[in-house]
Amino acid sequence: MKGQEWYQENDVAEAYDDKRFTGGGQFIDRREKEAVLDALAPLEGKRILEVACGTGRFTVMLAGRGADIVGMDISEAMLEQGRRKAAATGVGGDLEFMQGDAGRLPFPDDHFDAVFAMRFFHLAPDPEGFIREMRRVTKRQVFFDTFNRYSARSVYNWALPMGSRLYSGREARELVVGSGLEVAGVDHDFVLPYGFYRAISRRVASPFRALDTSLGETAVGDRIASVSYWDARVPG
Repeated sequence: MKGQEWYQENDVAEAYDDKRFTGGGQFIDRREKEAVLDALAPLEGKRILEVACGTGRFTVMLAGRGADIVGMDISEAMLEQGRRKAAATGVGGDLEFMQGDAGRLPFPDDHFDAVFAMRFFHLAPDPEGFIREMRRVTKRQVFFDTFNRYSARSVYNWALPMGSRLYSGREARELVVGSGLEVAGVDHDFVLPYGFYRAISRRVASPFRALDTSLGETAVGDRIASVSYWDARVPG
């Protein structure tokens, strides 16, 4: 996977959340968690797999809301951060973290009710193969996000240490349909890219986020949004 060595370094894992989700980045964290909760609800007793779970932001949140969840990541350093987070929030015994390869998920067919991956497909060297694996192990649902080709994300994409794959809406839909899934819904957000919010304080970011949200409710905002959240379902 692109940037795999960088991603697995201990100092990257230790600083990952602070660099991305403090200051103006709190708006990113809130919106991503809202997207995951809206897509996967109801959660009580639902068997869920999170692919590329990183530091466990979503894994821990969903375990606290009653999901039967496994968080899988290639980086043991990231997983250790997730285990600490789970222990600190009192859900360490209610979830499982495991190291594994998203291209070869170690589960039988139709094992989960839902599989999701956030901040993953922009790094995937084989997105078609990865989503087929996600489809294989779920009975019902795959949820993921993409960074969009025709958006402000493309302006600074070249500077990112891990690189980033950008998708058009057509490419993302073809990815879903090609894996044997159907698009049940898609939401678009963040006309201003993530990097902008991370660079400023929460106070400064607040009015920009309000303007961004208002623009995002228009057809123009949808077309130039930098992020899309895809809810895909097993037909039938």
